Amino acid sequence: MKIVVIQGPNLNMLGVREQQIYGSMKLEHIHAQMKDFATTNGAEIEFFQSNLEGELVDKIQECYGDADGIIINAAAYTHTSIAIRDAISAVNLPTIEVHISNIYRREEFRKTNMIAPVCASSIVGFGPFGYHLAMIGMFQFMSDIEVAREAQKQAESAQN
Repeated sequence: MKIVVIQGPNLNMLGVREQQIYGSMKLEHIHAQMKDFATTNGAEIEFFQSNLEGELVDKIQECYGDADGIIINAAAYTHTSIAIRDAISAVNLPTIEVHISNIYRREEFRKTNMIAPVCASSIVGFGPFGYHLAMIGMFQFMSDIEVAREAQKQAESAQN
């Protein structure tokens, strides 16, 4: 199983930026924890961060045929990007959205979420631990998909 973690604008500034909202943990530390969890559970994990919307869209598209699932924190683009929403929809992979802060308890403009409707799930407001929850969720989604595929194979075998 391969999971791609896509991080949007300003997440490279975690640990420096607005610590009262985002905490003091740096992105590299979050990724190290995710990598440890993935390795322990036999999964491959890849990380990507960009401040540019088009690069995020390109990375999502690259996941098609190369990854089994996506964990994304589109950051500010969550509230504005139809392009990211359309890319997630197009690749049709289990995608879990993560937000460190609870976007629904912040400024009014942050309550608009363009990508949640095309994601399998959203995790908001758990701080950096939200990424760990997303990993657990992704493993559950993958398990459910595998069970469904196996059931389909058995049904097809029974018909033949």
